[in-house]
Amino acid sequence: MKTYFFSIVLTTSLGGILRLLILRSDYRQYPTYPHGYISHLSLGFIAAALGAVALPALLAEEFVAVTFLAMAAQQFREIRNTERETLASLDTNELVPRGQHYIEGIARDFEARNFLIIASTLVLSALDLALLRGYGLLFRVTGLVAATLLIYFIIRNIAKDKRLEHLADIRQGEVHFEGPNVFVDDIHFMNLGLEEAREEYLNRALGLVLVPKTIDAAATLANIGQRQAIVHICAKLLGIYKDVDTPEFTPLVRRQIKSGKLGLLIIPATRDPQALIAAVKRVPVLEGSVSKPSKSHAGRERDDYQD
Repeated sequence: MKTYFFSIVLTTSLGGILRLLILRSDYRQYPTYPHGYISHLSLGFIAAALGAVALPALLAEEFVAVTFLAMAAQQFREIRNTERETLASLDTNELVPRGQHYIEGIARDFEARNFLIIASTLVLSALDLALLRGYGLLFRVTGLVAATLLIYFIIRNIAKDKRLEHLADIRQGEVHFEGPNVFVDDIHFMNLGLEEAREEYLNRALGLVLVPKTIDAAATLANIGQRQAIVHICAKLLGIYKDVDTPEFTPLVRRQIKSGKLGLLIIPATRDPQALIAAVKRVPVLEGSVSKPSKSHAGRERDDYQD
């Protein structure tokens, strides 16, 4: 194994750097604190070390080490449980929660990315071992850095999620009342008994209408977890006119049963319709909410979608 020591150190370092490149705090607002970065980067370097050691261990006939690596890789499955529990506990203190579907998606992403690092470092290790004989150190390092950047761009494109703008046409709707009932265009939301609350909605509220582009989009948007993700992200990005003792100002997404279109009703801290539309367009399509009824004859005959 001493022969491969430099190769292991080099590929482990590049794998750790690759994990750093794909770890970022974005509109999901997670991770947002130093300890979160340290935790995920540490796990990333461990994953990189596993991938870097695997091939040299096989070549050195260290089969016990390979078995240990396989057992260690199994422990990465616990990452999803850890992230799920952490985010679920944080979610109880959110004015507008993420919801279980969104949390599961984030936890799944963090688990998958560590396995991606193992696979990527395994590729880098194989490339370095191929360059080990007959090439100088500078050529090896240059080739591995170039390969790392190529893998980064491949992962970036593969891991790119669909956004809501791919599923629906989004436009501003009119917030109005019919008696005590609040509507966005023709989509009913709720009954508001307090006159003060109705005045706040008329003066401050914004409404959007999301019209699904396909039968599959209508089925996906019907998912409650997907709808919760919409209101959570809008509240995070635009702020929310709400506190713990004002449940009547909780942002809502409602579905019109006949057409399958959605309505969004929110009182944002920043009353900017274009910013709200941009925020909704950026909402990721949750993997657990995706549905494709159009793949079957029965699904294509659905009545809850109007083209």
